[in-house]
Amino acid sequence: MQTLLVATHNKGKLREYKELLRDLPVRLVYLDEVGIHEDVPETGSTFEENAVQKATAYARLSGLVTLADDSGLEVDALGGRPGVHSARYAGPNAGDDDRIRKLLAELEGVPPEQRTARFRCVIAVASPEGDVITAQGTVEGVIADAPRGHHGFGYDPIFYLPDRGCTMAELPPEEKNRISHRARAAEAIKPRLMKFLSARQGR
Repeated sequence: MQTLLVATHNKGKLREYKELLRDLPVRLVYLDEVGIHEDVPETGSTFEENAVQKATAYARLSGLVTLADDSGLEVDALGGRPGVHSARYAGPNAGDDDRIRKLLAELEGVPPEQRTARFRCVIAVASPEGDVITAQGTVEGVIADAPRGHHGFGYDPIFYLPDRGCTMAELPPEEKNRISHRARAAEAIKPRLMKFLSARQGR
Protein backbone atom coordinates (compact mmCIF):
# COMPACT_ATOMS: atom_id res chain seq x y z
CA MET A 1 0.00 0.00 0.00
CA GLN A 2 1.44 3.36 -1.01
CA THR A 3 1.59 6.33 1.35
CA LEU A 4 -0.02 9.60 0.32
CA LEU A 5 0.92 12.76 2.20
CA VAL A 6 -1.91 15.27 2.68
CA ALA A 7 -0.39 18.76 2.77
CA THR A 8 -2.02 19.99 5.96
CA HIS A 9 -1.22 20.46 9.66
CA ASN A 10 -4.93 20.03 10.40
CA LYS A 11 -6.03 16.60 11.68
CA GLY A 12 -9.64 17.41 10.81
CA LYS A 13 -8.73 17.88 7.16
CA LEU A 14 -6.79 14.60 7.20
CA ARG A 15 -9.90 12.86 8.59
CA GLU A 16 -12.01 14.40 5.83
CA TYR A 17 -9.65 13.11 3.13
CA LYS A 18 -9.53 9.66 4.74
CA GLU A 19 -13.30 9.59 4.34
CA LEU A 20 -13.28 11.00 0.78
CA LEU A 21 -10.56 8.57 -0.41
CA ARG A 22 -11.55 5.61 1.77
CA ASP A 23 -12.04 3.25 -1.18
CA LEU A 24 -8.48 3.74 -2.49
CA PRO A 25 -5.64 1.43 -1.40
CA VAL A 26 -3.54 4.26 0.06
CA ARG A 27 -2.36 5.12 3.55
CA LEU A 28 -2.90 8.81 4.29
CA VAL A 29 -0.54 10.76 6.55
CA TYR A 30 -0.28 14.48 7.26
CA LEU A 31 2.64 16.90 7.61
CA ASP A 32 3.15 16.67 11.38
CA GLU A 33 3.31 12.85 11.20
CA VAL A 34 6.28 13.00 8.85
CA GLY A 35 8.05 15.73 10.80
CA ILE A 36 7.38 18.65 8.44
CA HIS A 37 6.50 21.90 10.18
CA GLU A 38 7.26 24.39 7.40
CA ASP A 39 4.46 26.36 5.78
CA VAL A 40 4.67 26.81 2.02
CA PRO A 41 3.51 30.35 1.14
CA GLU A 42 0.59 30.55 -1.30
CA THR A 43 1.66 33.16 -3.84
CA GLY A 44 -0.34 31.95 -6.86
CA SER A 45 -3.05 34.00 -8.53
CA THR A 46 -5.34 30.96 -9.00
CA PHE A 47 -6.45 28.03 -6.84
CA GLU A 48 -4.63 25.67 -9.20
CA GLU A 49 -1.32 27.55 -8.91
CA ASN A 50 -1.53 27.49 -5.11
CA ALA A 51 -2.45 23.79 -4.93
CA VAL A 52 0.37 22.81 -7.33
CA GLN A 53 2.83 25.02 -5.43
CA LYS A 54 2.02 23.30 -2.13
CA ALA A 55 1.91 19.76 -3.54
CA THR A 56 5.26 20.03 -5.35
CA ALA A 57 7.03 21.76 -2.44
CA TYR A 58 5.90 19.21 0.16
CA ALA A 59 6.55 16.26 -2.19
CA ARG A 60 10.16 17.46 -2.55
CA LEU A 61 10.50 18.02 1.20
CA SER A 62 9.02 14.65 2.18
CA GLY A 63 10.00 12.36 -0.69
CA LEU A 64 6.34 11.22 -0.74
CA VAL A 65 3.54 11.59 -3.28
CA THR A 66 1.65 14.60 -1.89
CA LEU A 67 -1.93 15.85 -2.19
CA ALA A 68 -2.64 19.54 -1.63
CA ASP A 69 -5.72 21.63 -2.25
CA ASP A 70 -6.73 25.24 -2.43
CA SER A 71 -10.28 26.45 -2.33
CA GLY A 72 -12.44 29.47 -1.81
CA LEU A 73 -15.51 31.45 -2.75
CA GLU A 74 -16.04 33.23 -6.08
CA VAL A 75 -18.81 35.85 -6.19
CA ASP A 76 -19.83 36.90 -9.72
CA ALA A 77 -20.99 40.41 -8.74
CA LEU A 78 -17.52 41.03 -7.24
CA GLY A 79 -15.66 39.89 -10.34
CA GLY A 80 -14.80 36.52 -8.78
CA ARG A 81 -13.61 37.93 -5.45
CA PRO A 82 -12.70 36.93 -2.77
CA GLY A 83 -11.29 33.98 -4.76
CA VAL A 84 -7.78 32.95 -3.69
CA HIS A 85 -7.97 35.59 -0.94
CA SER A 86 -11.06 33.99 0.67
CA ALA A 87 -9.29 33.19 3.95
CA ARG A 88 -7.54 36.58 4.14
CA TYR A 89 -10.40 38.66 2.76
CA ALA A 90 -10.98 40.83 5.84
CA GLY A 91 -7.34 41.07 6.91
CA PRO A 92 -4.79 38.72 8.50
CA ASN A 93 -6.37 38.39 11.96
CA ALA A 94 -10.03 38.42 10.93
CA GLY A 95 -12.40 35.57 11.76
CA ASP A 96 -15.24 33.99 9.78
CA ASP A 97 -17.77 36.55 11.09
CA ASP A 98 -15.57 39.45 9.95
CA ARG A 99 -15.23 37.99 6.45
CA ILE A 100 -18.99 37.40 6.21
CA ARG A 101 -19.74 40.97 7.35
CA LYS A 102 -17.33 42.43 4.79
CA LEU A 103 -18.80 40.33 1.96
CA LEU A 104 -22.40 41.21 2.84
CA ALA A 105 -21.48 44.91 3.05
CA GLU A 106 -19.92 44.74 -0.42
CA LEU A 107 -23.09 43.12 -1.79
CA GLU A 108 -25.52 45.53 -0.13
CA GLY A 109 -28.21 46.54 -2.61
CA VAL A 110 -27.27 43.80 -5.12
CA PRO A 111 -30.49 41.93 -6.08
CA PRO A 112 -30.74 38.17 -5.45
CA GLU A 113 -30.46 37.22 -9.14
CA GLN A 114 -27.06 38.95 -9.32
CA ARG A 115 -25.69 37.33 -6.14
CA THR A 116 -24.62 34.08 -7.85
CA ALA A 117 -21.46 32.46 -6.51
CA ARG A 118 -19.57 29.20 -6.27
CA PHE A 119 -17.24 27.38 -3.96
CA ARG A 120 -14.28 26.06 -5.99
CA CYS A 121 -11.67 23.53 -4.88
CA VAL A 122 -8.62 22.44 -6.85
CA ILE A 123 -6.70 19.35 -5.74
CA ALA A 124 -3.14 18.79 -6.95
CA VAL A 125 -1.13 15.60 -6.48
CA ALA A 126 2.63 15.74 -7.04
CA SER A 127 5.44 13.20 -6.97
CA PRO A 128 8.89 14.01 -5.55
CA GLU A 129 10.15 13.93 -9.16
CA GLY A 130 7.82 16.78 -10.11
CA ASP A 131 4.98 14.96 -11.94
CA VAL A 132 1.65 16.67 -11.21
CA ILE A 133 -2.05 15.96 -11.77
CA THR A 134 -4.94 18.25 -10.85
CA ALA A 135 -8.74 18.12 -10.63
CA GLN A 136 -11.37 20.56 -9.51
CA GLY A 137 -14.85 20.60 -8.06
CA THR A 138 -17.42 23.38 -7.73
CA VAL A 139 -20.74 23.95 -5.99
CA GLU A 140 -23.02 26.67 -7.37
CA GLY A 141 -25.12 28.83 -5.10
CA VAL A 142 -26.30 32.34 -4.21
CA ILE A 143 -25.07 34.68 -1.47
CA ALA A 144 -27.87 35.07 1.11
CA ASP A 145 -28.60 38.46 2.68
CA ALA A 146 -27.90 37.21 6.23
CA PRO A 147 -26.13 34.22 7.83
CA ARG A 148 -28.20 31.09 8.58
CA GLY A 149 -27.24 27.76 10.14
CA HIS A 150 -24.62 26.56 12.59
CA HIS A 151 -22.81 23.76 10.76
CA GLY A 152 -19.72 24.17 8.64
CA PHE A 153 -17.35 27.11 8.72
CA GLY A 154 -16.09 29.99 6.60
CA TYR A 155 -18.73 31.36 4.25
CA ASP A 156 -21.11 28.38 4.68
CA PRO A 157 -23.78 30.40 6.61
CA ILE A 158 -24.34 32.82 3.68
CA PHE A 159 -23.92 30.31 0.83
CA TYR A 160 -27.50 29.50 -0.16
CA LEU A 161 -28.25 26.36 -2.20
CA PRO A 162 -31.44 27.07 -4.23
CA ASP A 163 -32.02 23.39 -5.08
CA ARG A 164 -32.01 22.49 -1.37
CA GLY A 165 -33.69 25.61 0.00
CA CYS A 166 -31.06 26.17 2.70
CA THR A 167 -27.56 27.48 3.27
CA MET A 168 -24.52 25.20 3.35
CA ALA A 169 -24.37 25.78 7.14
CA GLU A 170 -27.92 24.38 7.53
CA LEU A 171 -26.97 21.02 5.98
CA PRO A 172 -25.94 18.16 8.29
CA PRO A 173 -22.13 17.72 8.02
CA GLU A 174 -22.38 14.31 6.31
CA GLU A 175 -24.69 15.78 3.64
CA LYS A 176 -22.38 18.77 3.10
CA ASN A 177 -19.40 16.43 2.74
CA ARG A 178 -21.22 14.51 0.01
CA ILE A 179 -21.88 17.59 -2.15
CA SER A 180 -19.01 19.90 -1.21
CA HIS A 181 -16.55 21.32 -3.72
CA ARG A 182 -13.78 19.33 -2.01
CA ALA A 183 -15.79 16.09 -2.27
CA ARG A 184 -16.39 16.74 -5.97
CA ALA A 185 -12.71 17.51 -6.59
CA ALA A 186 -11.72 14.33 -4.70
CA GLU A 187 -14.19 12.29 -6.78
CA ALA A 188 -12.73 13.76 -9.97
CA ILE A 189 -9.11 13.04 -9.03
CA LYS A 190 -9.61 9.46 -7.76
CA PRO A 191 -9.32 7.55 -11.07
CA ARG A 192 -6.35 9.68 -12.14
CA LEU A 193 -4.69 9.27 -8.77
CA MET A 194 -4.90 5.47 -9.07
CA LYS A 195 -3.22 5.61 -12.51
CA PHE A 196 -0.62 8.03 -11.15
CA LEU A 197 0.27 5.70 -8.25
CA SER A 198 0.23 2.58 -10.47
CA ALA A 199 2.64 4.20 -12.92
CA ARG A 200 5.03 4.97 -10.04
CA GLN A 201 4.86 1.38 -8.80
CA GLY A 202 5.73 0.14 -12.27
CA ARG A 203 8.94 2.19 -12.42
